[in-house]
Amino acid sequence: MADVPQPATMVNGGQLSPRGRFQDRSFVGEDDSKSNYEKSGSRVNSLVSENPSFSMSPFGYNTLDAVPSHEHYANTEVPGRVRKQRPSLFQLTIGTEEDSCPPPVYNDVKSEQVDGGKEEEGEQAAGLIVEPTRFGWVKGVMIRCMLNIWGVILYLRLPWITSQAGIGLTWIIILLSSCITGITGLSTSAIATNGKVKGGGTYFLISRSLGPELGGSIGLIFAFANAVAVAMHTVGFAETVQVLMQENGSSMVDRLNDIRIIGVITVTFLLAISLAGMEWEAKAQVLFFLVIMISFVNYIVGTIIPATVEKQAKGFFSYRADIFAENFVPHWRGAEGSFFGMFSIFFPSATGILAGANISGDLKDPAVAIPRGTMLAIFWTTISYLIISATIGSCVIRDASGSINDTLQTTGKDCVGLGCNYGWDFSECTNNGTCPYGISNYYQSMSMVSGFAPLITAGIFGATLSSALACLVSAPKVFQCLCKDNLYPLIGVFGKGYGKNDEPIRGYILTYVIAVCFILIAELNTIAPIISNFFLCSYALINFSCFHASITNSPGWRPSFRFYSKWASLVGAIVSVVIMFLLTWWAALIALGIVIFLLGYVLYKKPSVNWGSSVQAGSYNMALSYSIGLNHVEDHIKNYRPQCLVLTGPPSCRPVLVDFVATFTKNLSLMMCGNVVIGPPTVDAQEVAFSSSHVTWLNQRKVRSFYHGIVAEDLRSGARMLLQAAGLGRIKPNVLLMGFKKNWQSDRPCNIENYIGIIHDAFDLRYGVCLFRKKEGLDLSRSMQADRIPDMLGPEEQPSTAFQTKQGKKTIDIYWLFDDGGLTLLIPYLLTRRKRWQTCKVRVFVGGEINKVDEQRKAFMALLNKFRLGFHDVQVLPDINEAPRPEHLKRFEDLLGPYRLNGVFKDENVVNSMKRESPWMITDEELERNKAKSLRQVRLNEIVLDYSRDAALVVLTMPVGQRGKCPSTLYMAWLETLSQDLRPPVLFVRGNQENVLTFYCQ
Repeated sequence: MADVPQPATMVNGGQLSPRGRFQDRSFVGEDDSKSNYEKSGSRVNSLVSENPSFSMSPFGYNTLDAVPSHEHYANTEVPGRVRKQRPSLFQLTIGTEEDSCPPPVYNDVKSEQVDGGKEEEGEQAAGLIVEPTRFGWVKGVMIRCMLNIWGVILYLRLPWITSQAGIGLTWIIILLSSCITGITGLSTSAIATNGKVKGGGTYFLISRSLGPELGGSIGLIFAFANAVAVAMHTVGFAETVQVLMQENGSSMVDRLNDIRIIGVITVTFLLAISLAGMEWEAKAQVLFFLVIMISFVNYIVGTIIPATVEKQAKGFFSYRADIFAENFVPHWRGAEGSFFGMFSIFFPSATGILAGANISGDLKDPAVAIPRGTMLAIFWTTISYLIISATIGSCVIRDASGSINDTLQTTGKDCVGLGCNYGWDFSECTNNGTCPYGISNYYQSMSMVSGFAPLITAGIFGATLSSALACLVSAPKVFQCLCKDNLYPLIGVFGKGYGKNDEPIRGYILTYVIAVCFILIAELNTIAPIISNFFLCSYALINFSCFHASITNSPGWRPSFRFYSKWASLVGAIVSVVIMFLLTWWAALIALGIVIFLLGYVLYKKPSVNWGSSVQAGSYNMALSYSIGLNHVEDHIKNYRPQCLVLTGPPSCRPVLVDFVATFTKNLSLMMCGNVVIGPPTVDAQEVAFSSSHVTWLNQRKVRSFYHGIVAEDLRSGARMLLQAAGLGRIKPNVLLMGFKKNWQSDRPCNIENYIGIIHDAFDLRYGVCLFRKKEGLDLSRSMQADRIPDMLGPEEQPSTAFQTKQGKKTIDIYWLFDDGGLTLLIPYLLTRRKRWQTCKVRVFVGGEINKVDEQRKAFMALLNKFRLGFHDVQVLPDINEAPRPEHLKRFEDLLGPYRLNGVFKDENVVNSMKRESPWMITDEELERNKAKSLRQVRLNEIVLDYSRDAALVVLTMPVGQRGKCPSTLYMAWLETLSQDLRPPVLFVRGNQENVLTFYCQ
């Protein structure tokens, strides 16, 4: 087979398409008396007559054009129903609008219409699919987020924070936290409304926005953080139960083991609720929500009820203006007494805003539910925090003894503190710092204030258990989506779902095991900062995702939620990172370290996923900006790079040629694989030319190359189009590289003419030209036939070549016989910069005269030294002009025999007539005119065989045949003779006669 770049296919009638279907001959090439369009139109009309079910279009006449439909854009498939598709552009162009209608393949099932002409969505087809449980924005998002935000900090730490920071700064802490979570909520809402959201929650949102690298790392640590958060909330519940048991004088073992036992029993109970299904889990969450609401009402009622003597002794005096004024200003105490100290304690209570987004796959309409539910949850929880802080700070003083005997009448001492105004003297414990009550000392102040204390305890139970249950559900959902994407090894087993809701049962079990392990530790102070930092890390990336998607100006960024700001999202991302370090710097470093490690792994593995991320849009913007910027930079010889247009055909058919060129262009210059498909611009021809399988193959082979396919009537016209149109701005090819046409003696002469014509076209367009020949050949598509589309190698089929291994200590022999501007030297130099070729010794052979060998060698060495190429072995060939051996000359003449004119026709007029009809034929005059050059090629082959029989690569300056004076067959005979019988690969190089090397510094 020829190694010349063959077309991917010759598109003729009756052939197999790339997808294996038989192409009906009525469309192309069966009857020459009719055009393809006429035959195709008649075929469509016959289909119309065979299918009376076709109806008129809404426009009053039959047309192939389809009206807009949901099914044209949806990805869902409904069993038992053929999804409608719009006709292709090719189908529209082969038929006439007046008497045509859609082909049967698109209308096997009639479209169903509902009121107002709105088409029934496929996934709602009656009786075909069992609809799983779906939640609205109230039960699915708002209640879930509010329960996750409310926690033990609300009941046990907010009064204490109010006493430390004062009501004023506590409100600032609450509003600042809500501002951060609110910005994150707005960013989440924007991302969630920029297309249909599936299961996976936070991971899905980030990965589909920023790509798999950051999305995968955050998805993994976010799922793990939720699993550990189950343990944290469960241990909080267990500690409360243990305290109640201790107050009532009961115990199972000891404090630590009691917490472990209660925690394991509790998380097992929560797992049972989760395994029962999302419907039962939602019912449990509603129950917890009602309990918390009752506890809030109980607390507010308690603040209004007049204080009893026992409550007054503990510092509660109902609403008092002076208590409010006293508690409005801060009063720092202890090592944690600072603004950021209080902020670090309070902020984790606000980190529950993603609980609704994490079950996005279980929502009826995520695009509506996530924005509405999340933002309302943030609003109402913020209001509740502000109210509780203000009310507790208006009713309870900071210090109280709890003793009903500490009245002014009984003590009779100088009274200190606000209690003196109400007849109580807490001076002794206040001065000593030993007061057990008051909002500065008593964590159960809300229980003390409330109307019925057990209801506050029930509220604590509801807050902790609801948060634990929400995390227990969120972690498996996020982890399941991550596992299905196969970004990391050994986790795919957890991606399997069960039941109508696709429940991640295996994920639940894994989360349960992780939670139990951390419950057994029973120390929250160690793991809580890491969890908070993981959540903050997620917030930072969600905000950055929104900012990045907005700043790239991608047309695909069209969120229906408009109430967001890209700059607010950027501020939210920065503040989230800052807070990570303010909370716990070492935990922040651990979180960022894990993110960077997982990010590096995915970047190294490069998973074959494409989600249209904003990173891709940003890469496009940068590439476009830099490409346009090059227009302002003039070309300079120092920056010259051989940017290669390689006529490979389908790249998988010529891996040797691809690997060789990629060796010296990788990370250095442009490589573009060109594929000319010969035939009319039919659908099948375009499918072969533009198929993404070619780029996939290059990516699988790790070849950094572009691919450009084109459909043309013949190879030369297609190559001419590529030569003129390939590239972008200044990033365009300047060197044409082709395979050697090995079958030129058996091929049709017109193909030889086209092959040599491509070389002349390249020279006309100021390209350098390279021809590559390998003894074994380059083409793997040996089964290619003129009337068949070749079987293209798949991405997984990666044959090895000699250019993928080290070349050893061989030589690269350069025969620099003519000055082409230096391209003949530059390409071998670039090869030696690669590890696989760096041990090869470079030898430069030049022509010379017998009596000037030393002088010429020194002159060439001086020139090479100025070029700084590192070539130090120069050999002058003084015998290059000797006559070739008779047997070699006879072999050359035999190559020309079939193309000689005068040997058959003696009459000069007949010869001239034949020459006009067959320009590839050789006349005696042309042979005599090129005799000296022909003898040079024969002699040079003898020299190359003598010197370079064992070289790794032979680089020859390619001879140039004058157009109109050197027939194409004679030129091919030169190239054949030059490289005949050579074992090493041969690269013919001819620059465009402009300098590509310089020894000047400017």
